[in-house]
Amino acid sequence: MEKYLVGTCSWTDPALRGSGWYPPAARDDPEERLRHYAARFPVVEVDATYYGLPSTRNCTLWADRTPPGFVFDVKAFATLTGHSARAGALPPDLRPPGPPQRRLTPARLPRGVVDELWQRFTGALRPLWDAGRLGAVLLQFPPWVRAGERGHAFLAECRRRAGRLPLAVEFRHPGWLAPGERERTLDVLRAHGMSLVAVDTAQDVPDAMPPVAAVTRPELAVVRFHGRSAAWRTGGKEDAYRHSYTAEELAPWRDRIRRLAGEAEQVHVLFNNCCGDAAVRSAAVMRELLAA
Repeated sequence: MEKYLVGTCSWTDPALRGSGWYPPAARDDPEERLRHYAARFPVVEVDATYYGLPSTRNCTLWADRTPPGFVFDVKAFATLTGHSARAGALPPDLRPPGPPQRRLTPARLPRGVVDELWQRFTGALRPLWDAGRLGAVLLQFPPWVRAGERGHAFLAECRRRAGRLPLAVEFRHPGWLAPGERERTLDVLRAHGMSLVAVDTAQDVPDAMPPVAAVTRPELAVVRFHGRSAAWRTGGKEDAYRHSYTAEELAPWRDRIRRLAGEAEQVHVLFNNCCGDAAVRSAAVMRELLAA
């Protein structure tokens, strides 16, 4: 098994498609685009599933169009992790009456809808799971999910609903990893068999997540690089993720990732600085650093 799998948090991002990284024949052909990506990187995060449920058909196609050993980390649908979602993103039979553009929090959905969304989400991933192509399901918690009894109960609820699926958790409230709370958070993740997602972001912005890297599930550790924009979590997508990592910025992470690999069977290193081809370029730099 390869120790380090380095890739990006999307292969379909419009900025990447328009950057010139894909050859002309692949830009508008979903199959060729994925094949081109998978020939260059061994892992990718599926970001689109945060905005809408995946389909069994697409998961089957993803597995069929990628080589043996290639894996997908799949981001959980927004509602499943406590975010609001567009009403129009919900399946028609689960959608409350009203405009499709309005945003609905999980608390505003009819009773039983969240349970049904979990079942459909996990069921759609079955082709990836059966093919050995599912790396992890990423649970990206919103900033208002905080450490404490309610936060720990939510973790337990996600674990129950996900069944045996491998889970990786990214927190967006720094309290989870504050010095007085960090060990308890890591212990809770270990108890539920969940991987902590270590993150790299700008550290001079409000509520910055500390770059804590720890193994809480021996099978897999995950690191996500969001860029170091001063507009992180405040600007639009282009501004929030506008950053190209240098080798000097990534060098300290090389040692952290190697330490993770000493305790975990595998480490997924994913770049989310999705502005033009910055993510694929940053991933290539990190791959070179880890190979040195």
